[in-house]
Amino acid sequence: MQVFKFGGASVKDADSIRNVAHIVTQYKTSELVVVVSALGKTTNALTEVTQHFIDQTGQAFALLDKVKVAHQQILVTLFGTSDHPVFDDIANCFVEIEWILEEEPQDPYDYLHDQIVSTGEIVSSKILAAYCTHIGLPIKWIDARDYIFTDNTYQEAEVDWEKTENKIRRELPTLLDEQILITQGFIGSTSENFTTTLGREGSDYSAAIFAACLQADDVTIWKDVPGVLNADPKWFNPTELISEMSYTDAIELTYYGATVIHPKTIKPLQNKKITLNVRSFVHPEEPGTLIRTTNNGLCIPSFIFKVNQVFVRIQPRDFSFIVEDNLSHIFNLFHSHRIKINMMQNSAISFFVSIDDTGSNIDNLLEDLEKRYKVNVEKGLELITIRYYNQETIDRVLVNKEIIRELKDSYTCQLLVKNKTSTS
Repeated sequence: MQVFKFGGASVKDADSIRNVAHIVTQYKTSELVVVVSALGKTTNALTEVTQHFIDQTGQAFALLDKVKVAHQQILVTLFGTSDHPVFDDIANCFVEIEWILEEEPQDPYDYLHDQIVSTGEIVSSKILAAYCTHIGLPIKWIDARDYIFTDNTYQEAEVDWEKTENKIRRELPTLLDEQILITQGFIGSTSENFTTTLGREGSDYSAAIFAACLQADDVTIWKDVPGVLNADPKWFNPTELISEMSYTDAIELTYYGATVIHPKTIKPLQNKKITLNVRSFVHPEEPGTLIRTTNNGLCIPSFIFKVNQVFVRIQPRDFSFIVEDNLSHIFNLFHSHRIKINMMQNSAISFFVSIDDTGSNIDNLLEDLEKRYKVNVEKGLELITIRYYNQETIDRVLVNKEIIRELKDSYTCQLLVKNKTSTS
């Protein structure tokens, strides 16, 4: 039994959807669950719709229309005429967003975000299911919200694993006997049947949830890269493919910011000893990367680059020590503002962190910190993490860079840096 996950890039247009259907066709005799993300950049577009609705700019409907037109064009290319029932099905999905937009916003942003943005996954999965059925594959579309149950933490919902596992194990094995199941990533539902989302890039996590509950043989995440590379090609050249890695190394890389796999994806698979494959939907014949139980360390150093970093130095205003009296309070503030710490270090009276510059919530955090601490901030920095480093790899990334902070252990080196200013 297998679980496939296809991200937005793999279903960005009609040709891409045809390609996904072709890949699925190769496994039509297998027990298979296909988890799909929203088409292309739809999640970003619907997030923009949500923000304009909250701000009441008058642009929300116009922005939604652009999303609708993009989906309509894909439908016409795939099915030719508007006679196919999927046209009405997709139109009805967008009507549910229009009902929300017709009223003034009364609910919190996080709740409205999840009700609006989740539509992207619903419509993409319906389009893929309709096309696969159109070409003769045995397909059943299922709603992930009927199977993945969460708490009410909108945008970052926590999964109720017991309830989720019971429902999936009870119903899906029978459905898989005769057909391929197509469902959505990223979304779940509360006990009150409100839609929740599992965090950005949460479709990988959804695939892991279905796989863990079904005791799948393996999960394949189909990407636009050959597999897990030792660095992001946007920031580093040349890159190398890692053909095999352990769950531990994969978890470490995602913890430090590697974006090829969602951080929460790996642990459920490790717990059930389910192999994770990362393969290319562009070249599906290539083997990609295997992530599984192995005692072998990474064969090559791996590099993770995070730009737009904010360096924050926090010191008590009184005579207290930072560790003994203040760290729990500081961590609680970061948690309440939903800000992840990428690097941290402390001395007796100072606590240093590097965080992503995410805009207004950073300003709100700093405002709360300054009520109790002295706070110094430096923006526009870059955080470089090297897993399995040596001095040569460090020297390679420090060309024209000045080190602000440096952390090292046996396997990992983190360098917070800024560009050197030229002097004449």
